[in-house]
Amino acid sequence: MTDQDHNAVASNGEDTDLEGLLAFIRDSRGFDFTGYKRTSLTRRVRKRMAEVGIDSYTDYRDRLESSSEEFGFLFNTILINVTSFFRDTEAWSVLQREVVPGILANIESGEEIRVWSAGCASGEEAYSLAILFAEALGIQECVKRLKIYGTDVDEEALRDARAGLYSSRALEALPEELRNKYFEPNGMLHAFRPDLRRRVIFGRHDITRDAPISRLDLLVCRNTLMYFNVEAQTQIIDRFHFALREAAYLFLGKAEMLLSNGDRFKVVNMRQRIFQRRTGEAAAMYRTTPVKLEAGVTIDPDEVRKKRQLRELALESSPVAMLGIDTDGTVILANSQMRSMFALTTRDVGRPFRDLEVSYRPIELRSLIEQAYTEHRVVRVDSIERRIDPNEVQYVDIHIQPLWGSDSRGAGVIVTFHDSTAITQLQRNVKRQREELETAREELQSTNEELETTNEELQSSIEELETTNEELQSTNEELETTNEELQSGNEELETMNEEMRARTDELDEARTFLEGVLSSVAAGVVVVDADLLVRSWNKGAEELWGLRSDEVVGQSFFTLDFGLPTASLRETIQQCTQGGKRTDPQQIEAVNRIGRHITCTVTCSPLDSESDGVVLLMEETYRS
Repeated sequence: MTDQDHNAVASNGEDTDLEGLLAFIRDSRGFDFTGYKRTSLTRRVRKRMAEVGIDSYTDYRDRLESSSEEFGFLFNTILINVTSFFRDTEAWSVLQREVVPGILANIESGEEIRVWSAGCASGEEAYSLAILFAEALGIQECVKRLKIYGTDVDEEALRDARAGLYSSRALEALPEELRNKYFEPNGMLHAFRPDLRRRVIFGRHDITRDAPISRLDLLVCRNTLMYFNVEAQTQIIDRFHFALREAAYLFLGKAEMLLSNGDRFKVVNMRQRIFQRRTGEAAAMYRTTPVKLEAGVTIDPDEVRKKRQLRELALESSPVAMLGIDTDGTVILANSQMRSMFALTTRDVGRPFRDLEVSYRPIELRSLIEQAYTEHRVVRVDSIERRIDPNEVQYVDIHIQPLWGSDSRGAGVIVTFHDSTAITQLQRNVKRQREELETAREELQSTNEELETTNEELQSSIEELETTNEELQSTNEELETTNEELQSGNEELETMNEEMRARTDELDEARTFLEGVLSSVAAGVVVVDADLLVRSWNKGAEELWGLRSDEVVGQSFFTLDFGLPTASLRETIQQCTQGGKRTDPQQIEAVNRIGRHITCTVTCSPLDSESDGVVLLMEETYRS
């Protein structure tokens, strides 16, 4: 086995262990991360594993089973709660100018306004929405009509959101007028005003699993979809579409797009990722009651479902192999005959068509599909040879039918495969008898094949460009994710810096206080550490011995040359440090700073600190 094979086996093993870990988290705690992009998810899980010194997913699962607190640390690492008030000011300006007036114009006066902030983290986005509508409607009108739902899967972040308390630093992005209008001082923090706070409801919600909040006028979900894979994003967008009223608005993050949902959403502002749900008959299909179209004519959803079921059963049981592909190149239908003929399964429905073998064998179908779209007609290819096994050949006729919606927009294609083995074999027998007459036609066919090859090459180039565009989009999402992580780390460092600054201020204050106390003592006070180095030399000591503090601090006490015979204190200091008790006053003959002989009373006390040392109190008791 080569090194490459070993690496592949190891990689597959790690992928299996990771999926097992994700399944364990989902089953034990209800957090389903299986829809998240594996690149960013793996990076975040690995970061937490490195912090606790674990290398394998299996060992980390054991850690989670033995420590319930570890779940909290892991979730805080995976769920990057980077948010702020009115984050990306330009986007909120567009929301204020174009979206809020549109919402107010679409609803009746006095009707409730329903807004959902999905992935609200610690609540700044939800409260920003409350401020936005309060500025447009007035606070009193908002208290009567506005209802904002803030949801997230992070319970810790939701607790902060429910409290509605924020530091002055968190409110720096708000103009002073808005800060004074919507926030009230609460100790060292600022609280969101209570009357509007009651209109904001916070709760835990998993957008990949839980039922969506319905009848919304505005849904805000920014920089959340980028963490999920394509399949999960599709399911989430379906839920969002269902949650919105007709003509309601969807506000996404800058790294997120709705490239394949043009039939359900129209673009309001592509740069700021603001979309609006389309109106019309398609939206009516989501309702649960009959819809009146005109006098005497209604649509009954039950009847619609029955007809849809009949169509699906007819397609499934058709003796003709049929394959349905939408405009994005995704397989949406493969009936029973199709699955049997080409060994497909129901799991292949939903996959990109280009990933299926049938897309290029027995014939390159992607270029023919493109031709059918371009020419607005059915493209038919007859008698295509398909080798079932070395001894058996099947011939099929392929029909590619483009489908068009009522609005003349392309809806997809239906590709049918007809078994024409018997007819083809008969035709080929006749053809062998007419080979000489067909020479000229074969040359023409050769030219046609060259043209088809050129067309295929062009199609291949187009596909490569599309692939490059998808890779660039993926890279953009990864960069956005990394930026979120860096910003989160930067905020943590800033918080630590503020704490260190506050601690330094406290230490400076304590030092100033201590120096003031020592300076106010008339007697000489000298602090000596465990190494017998002078740590402090107060004003009284300077007046008594004539040495300044900056001359003696850091010097060995017994090497100092002043009027006190320090050698006589060595035993006293040793007894104090070893016994940890204050010594009796000791009178020593000395000479003060002006040359007078004095009797100096010295008291030695142990220093009460993390390191050993003593405090020497020196008082002049006699002058000659």
